[in-house]
Amino acid sequence: MIDVVLPCLNEAEALPWVLERMLPGYRPIVVDNGSTDGSDQVAADHGALVVREPLRGFGAACHAGLLAATSELVCFMDADASMDPRELPLVTERVLAGEADLVMGRRVATVAKAWPVHARLANAVLARRLRRAAGVPVRDLGPMRACRRTALLDLGLADRRFGYPLEMVLRAAAAGWRITETDVRYFPRAGRSKVTGTVRGTLRAIKDMRAVLAAHAGQGQRTTIPA
Repeated sequence: MIDVVLPCLNEAEALPWVLERMLPGYRPIVVDNGSTDGSDQVAADHGALVVREPLRGFGAACHAGLLAATSELVCFMDADASMDPRELPLVTERVLAGEADLVMGRRVATVAKAWPVHARLANAVLARRLRRAAGVPVRDLGPMRACRRTALLDLGLADRRFGYPLEMVLRAAAAGWRITETDVRYFPRAGRSKVTGTVRGTLRAIKDMRAVLAAHAGQGQRTTIPA
C-alpha cells in the first residue's frame, strides 16, 4: 500500500474525480485544512482517510498527512483535479526500484489555461534559483512527488506555508538524496485556485518560497546532485 497525501481546502467539486481515479494499492489521505464546503464529508464518502488540520497552511496540511501516513513510500499531490492519480506510478516506480530518493512530476499543461502565464513564469524563476542554490536538476517544483516516508520525516521540515515543497527539495539535496523528475499531465483545475489561479496567490507562494531560499542560503548549504 502507498499512501497519497492530498492537502485540501474547499475542493468538494474536484474530490470525486480525484478519488474515483485512485489506483488499487494507493490509499488517499485527504487533509482538510478548514474547508467550509463539505470537502471532508465528500472525501469520507469516497473512501479516503480524512485528517483534519486546523492550522492553516499548505505545509501544515502536507505535514499532517505525512504524520498520518503509515506506508513505506508516500506520495503528495494536489486535490484539485489538476493531476491524474492514475499517473502516480510515474513518480513511484523509480523510488521503488531504488533508482531515486525523490521523484517529482514535471507539469506539462494539457491546455494553455491549465497553467496561467504568471504562475508558470514564477515557477521557472524559482526552479532556476533552486538549481543554483542546491544543484538540483529539476525544472518544476511539481506538487506530485514520491519518496520514503521515514527518510522524509528525518529531514525535519519546518515550513508550514507554501515553502514546504521547496524546503523538502532543499533539505533532501543537502542530505544527498538522488532527486529527479518525470513528465506528468497538468489539467485545468476544478473550481477556483487559491494559488496559481490568482496573481495575489502566486505572489504569496513566491514570498514563502523566497524565505525558505534565504534561510537555506544563510545556512551556507549547497549540494550538487550527481547526474
